[in-house]
Amino acid sequence: MKLLEGQRVILRPIEIDDLDVLYQWENDSEHWHTSNNLNPHSRFFLEQYILNAGNNIYDDKQLRLVIANRSQQQIGIIDLFDFDPHHKRAAVGIIIGKEYRNQGYGTEALDLLIHYAKKILNLKQLHCGVGVGNAHSMKLFQSKGFELTGTRESWRLHKQEWLDEYFLQLIFDQ
Repeated sequence: MKLLEGQRVILRPIEIDDLDVLYQWENDSEHWHTSNNLNPHSRFFLEQYILNAGNNIYDDKQLRLVIANRSQQQIGIIDLFDFDPHHKRAAVGIIIGKEYRNQGYGTEALDLLIHYAKKILNLKQLHCGVGVGNAHSMKLFQSKGFELTGTRESWRLHKQEWLDEYFLQLIFDQ
């Protein structure tokens, strides 16, 4: 097994060929309240992002990877962001395309990302925020050992309603 390659998925850097699907996912307002994005992105903006992304987590403080299947079909995106090399932690975010949900792709992608974060980046912990009503994400993260360590009350504003967010952590034994 290669480092970022599992049985069914491969995690790879974003390429210019991913522009169309990235444009679709980034402009799907269903994701905006979880990604802290409140506006659509132009194709030009996303193209420039792809062309200028250094894909170096130490410089960019984030690493965005495409989740692809063995046929190189884009399934989703998984991110390490808010990377803090001093405290050895990063946040995790994941989006799976609607037609690929509940098929195990997110689980395998998260396994690969956890392995990378622990074994290559030597992180002490990963963390994520999950909206209180997002049972699928809670199940995914908790199945991988993330523990609920708190609730951020009225953390996200969505459609004029304040929503709580769970804070989960996966702390690695050293």
